[in-house]
Amino acid sequence: MSRRAVVVGAGLAGMLAAAVLADAGVAEVVVLDRDELPDGPRQRRGLPQGRHAHLLMTGGLRAMEEIVPGVGKRLLAAGAHEISLSSGVLARSPEGWLRRWRREGPVMLTCTRALVDWTVRAAVLEHPRIEVRRVAADGLTGSAGRVRGVRVSGPDGEADLDADLVVDASGRGTRIVTWLDGLGLSGVRTRTVDSGLVNASRVYRVPAGAERFPLTIVQADPYVSRPGRSAMVMPVEGDRWLVSCGGTRGGEPPADAEGFLRYTLDLPDPIVGRLISGAEPLTDVHVSRSTSNVRHYLDKAPHWPEGLVVLGDALGTFNPAYGQGMSVAAFGARVLGRELERAGGPDASGLARRVLRGAARPVDAAWAMAVGQDVLYPATRGGRPGIADRAVTAYTRRMTRAAAGSFAAASAIWDVTSMRTPPTRMFHPAAVLAALTGSPLPALSGPPLTPAEREVLDGLDRTGA
Repeated sequence: MSRRAVVVGAGLAGMLAAAVLADAGVAEVVVLDRDELPDGPRQRRGLPQGRHAHLLMTGGLRAMEEIVPGVGKRLLAAGAHEISLSSGVLARSPEGWLRRWRREGPVMLTCTRALVDWTVRAAVLEHPRIEVRRVAADGLTGSAGRVRGVRVSGPDGEADLDADLVVDASGRGTRIVTWLDGLGLSGVRTRTVDSGLVNASRVYRVPAGAERFPLTIVQADPYVSRPGRSAMVMPVEGDRWLVSCGGTRGGEPPADAEGFLRYTLDLPDPIVGRLISGAEPLTDVHVSRSTSNVRHYLDKAPHWPEGLVVLGDALGTFNPAYGQGMSVAAFGARVLGRELERAGGPDASGLARRVLRGAARPVDAAWAMAVGQDVLYPATRGGRPGIADRAVTAYTRRMTRAAAGSFAAASAIWDVTSMRTPPTRMFHPAAVLAALTGSPLPALSGPPLTPAEREVLDGLDRTGA
C-alpha cells in the first residue's frame, strides 16, 4: 500500500480524483485548496462560473456514478431535476425550434453548480483516508524525472509535502506550466481561443403553476457573422429558476435588471423574457467573464515526470456555454482510476504519462466541439475557421435542420451533446442518411408548447411581446 497522494484543488475534478485514489488503496489522500470550503451548497470564490448554468450530461453522470456510486440519487434527493433531452426541453436552435418527442432519449441533471460540488465533496469525504487542507500550492518538488511532492504555504508558513503521486486539478487558474519550468521542463504548447463570452445570471422563484415548465433555451447563432447571444431558463433546487444569458464579444448581456430582461426579449424569440417578466427575482444579476477555451498540450510534451498527473480544467478548459466541463472532469478521473487498477499503485512506472494521454482524449473531443463553434463568431481571438471547420459546420447545420423533424437526426445530436457517445456518432450511417434526407416534417413556427404550458407562458407574460 502506497503512502500518500496529494491532489491540488478541491473542486469537482480534485474530489473525484481523491475518490479514485482512496479506492485504489492509497493510505493517505490529501486535497489542497486555498479557499475555505463552504459547509453546504453555496458559492465559493474558486468557482468563477459557479453562479451560472451548469448541465450534468448523461455521459458525465455515468462516469461520476462509477467513481461515487449513488451520487445521482443524492443530487435528486437534494432537489436536482432530471430532464429528458427528447421531451423535457424547449430549444430554439439557429435553424429554428426543435420538436419534442415522446420517445425515450438521454437525460441530464440540472441544479446549481454549488449543489453538485457540495454533494460530491460530502460523499467523497466520507472516506476515512481523504482529508482537505486549506493551504496554497506554490510549486512542485522533485526533478524533471520524478515529482516528489508539493510546496505549500498557509497560516503555519511554508513546507514541502511529500507524495508518491501529485494530481493537479486546480482548474482554470492552474500554474502547471510555470511549475514545470521550475523543474527544467519547458516548451509546453498552450492555445487559447476566446470568443469574449460574458455570462449574466439571475435566480427567480418558480411561479405557482410553472413547476413543470420545461427547460427553455434560445441558442446562440454562430452562422450570421454577428455576436452570439443566448439565454436559458433552467430549473434548479429550491423551487427556483436559474436564468443565464450569454453573449460573445460585442453582444455581451448587461448587469442591470432592466437591461437583463430587455436582452432576453431581444433574442430571436422572446420566450425567456416572457417567462421571467412575471417571476419574482431572488438575486441580483451576476456577471463573469472567465470563459475562454484554453488547452495546455501537456500530453504532447516530449518528456514527462513520473509522479505527476493533470486533470480537469488544468489540462483543458472550454467555453462553459457548451456544458462540457463537469463531464470531462469525470472522464479524466475515471481514466486515473482505471490506470491505477491496471498499474497496481500510484508509483508505478509510466502511470503518469498513460493517465495524461488517456485524460487528453475527452479533452480533445470537447475542445473540437467548443472551438469549432467559437471560431465562427466574428470577434473571436485565437483562431479563425479553416476549410475543415467550414465543412464540419456545413454538415452540422444540415444535421440540426434535419433534427427539427427527424428523430434519427435529433438522436445523433442528443447522443453527442449528452456526451454519452463521441462526436463520430454524427457520422454513423443512419445519422448521415438523416442529414442528407432532411426533415420529413415542416418547420415549426413557434415553440412546441402543450396547451397547459402555453397557458402558463401567457399567464406570466408582462411584456406584451
